[in-house]
Amino acid sequence: MTPTEFRADIPALQEETYLNFGAHGPSPKYVVDAADEFVREHEYESPVGDHPYETAFRAFDRTRERVASFVGANPDEIALTESTTAGINAVANAIDWQPGDVVVRTDLEHPAGILPWQRLEREGVEVRVVETEDGRIDLERFAEAVTDARVACFSAVTWTHGTQLPVGKLVDIAHDAGALALVDAVQVPGQLPMNVAEWGADAVAAAGHKWLLGLWGGGFLYVDRDVAEGFDPRTVGYRSVETPSDDPYKYAAGARRFEVGSANPAPHVALREAINVIDEVGIDRIEDRVRRLAGRLVDGVPADRLLSPSVPESGLVTIDVDDPATTVERLAADGIVVRALPSPTAVRASVHAVNTANDIDRLLDGLEQEWESREHNAG
Repeated sequence: MTPTEFRADIPALQEETYLNFGAHGPSPKYVVDAADEFVREHEYESPVGDHPYETAFRAFDRTRERVASFVGANPDEIALTESTTAGINAVANAIDWQPGDVVVRTDLEHPAGILPWQRLEREGVEVRVVETEDGRIDLERFAEAVTDARVACFSAVTWTHGTQLPVGKLVDIAHDAGALALVDAVQVPGQLPMNVAEWGADAVAAAGHKWLLGLWGGGFLYVDRDVAEGFDPRTVGYRSVETPSDDPYKYAAGARRFEVGSANPAPHVALREAINVIDEVGIDRIEDRVRRLAGRLVDGVPADRLLSPSVPESGLVTIDVDDPATTVERLAADGIVVRALPSPTAVRASVHAVNTANDIDRLLDGLEQEWESREHNAG
């Protein structure tokens, strides 16, 4: 399947110029159909045939296996979650924190990588924020911050600038300091290759509703099988344990201890289908097309307005504008969808392989008013 054929199967892309995949990726028809078909099977057929729980558990197992093969993990290292936020919170809530413990994060993190640590500050945990510059992190500054930390949390691709952080190096630095490395990877799967084994992180949280073009609710959490044994989740249910009737209970081996109860399997059935489609198109082909289209956008943006790298590292391109909310609203009126960022004060376009050169040119034409307005005011 080519990216052009892929695009034709996504109804939302036929109506507008959509450039907001870093927030939400509209699903192709067959991803939604996979979820619908499962719901019908689970709700209409299972109650009078197979046991509904067996149907659900088979679906969960198949998705764990598919996610594992996609990200370079083992199935017992994958927990199925609702979202990236849920995954980060699951890890944060499975550690026996003590007053004076230290968490390190960067100033580039999404609220998913900020709010869980803010809550722990109320319990006496110290949160250190490593300042960055233009979406880049200084490794020496990071090493100094994690010297006595228990956890370091950082993004693989920054949602603010579209830069790729050196995940492997940051993980090594954290491990040398005795800290766990937790990676927010939500901007990676579906637009860039992803191999958690190469990263070496202890835990990686992600979701399928962005670049994978899956449904909301289809998240996943990778946890190294050995590291998982040291986690004691605060939420526990029949899916978290080996035998629910045992007293005391024993956690399920690996990452499955982070799954709890009767979640809806449909989003994870859709996640499995979404991964299959991405693999059919080819992640290398997707990455190449994303960078070429993002390069076309970058080349059309004045240098003093570009906040992302001049050679794109992802499909996320951040552009300085005077009034982001107004710009987003004006572009939306013309059928062009981007989003405003709170910091930096800018708009962000998220370019996927299913976009076209015409999409990029329409956005550049729509932003032309921004450049002309600033030049006029300066004059």
